[in-house]
Amino acid sequence: MNVEVRLEKAGKTKITYPAELVRDDGDHLVVRAPWAAPGVRDFGFVRFEPGDVFTEHYWRTRWYAVKEVRTADGTLKGWYCDVTRPARVTGRELTVEDLDLDLWVSADGAAVLRLDEDEFAASGLDRRDPSAAERAVDALAEVEALARGGALAAELAG
Repeated sequence: MNVEVRLEKAGKTKITYPAELVRDDGDHLVVRAPWAAPGVRDFGFVRFEPGDVFTEHYWRTRWYAVKEVRTADGTLKGWYCDVTRPARVTGRELTVEDLDLDLWVSADGAAVLRLDEDEFAASGLDRRDPSAAERAVDALAEVEALARGGALAAELAG
């Protein structure tokens, strides 16, 4: 079954794209989709490019999403972790709100990089919605602990 993934940021749609629903256990949803943005996005530590395949993990109860990134030939690049509000599903639409904090974990687990903390600070979420800001910071710590403890891949399999 196909679903439409909608990523929102600051109340606006950032991107939408079709994805194949792999599984949904009522809390943990897994979808698979090709790299949806146009062209190449080079972060310096990883490049997302046409042909890459994203297996994306969302939860209705967790404040993060994890995207396993592989090349077209199946080589693991790593995991891009977005801090988000819990996923909402309406019909065939899966929506998450990006809260600016991100984490990159390299395929070998050696690099665990916190990203966009400056964007999060500038977003004003701590003033608009202090509870959500606290949940976001806690979610980043949680997913970082999984990554640094070598348990991220096992968490996604379960």
